[in-house]
Amino acid sequence: MDMHTLLRKAAALAVENGVSLDAFADAAWQALLEAKPGLREELENRALVARLGELRDLGLVGSA
Repeated sequence: MDMHTLLRKAAALAVENGVSLDAFADAAWQALLEAKPGLREELENRALVARLGELRDLGLVGSA
């Protein structure tokens, strides 16, 4: 089965069982993070680098 078919089936099960959109999206996101080791850390690192860049641009953090 392809990804779209699997996602459609998961969404249909969620609707049939009264799962909210937020709960479904959260569960899907958590499943993706669990399936790809290191992804959570990579995303956290990217967010940190972006935030440091913003703070540097504002002159609130120096650069080495």
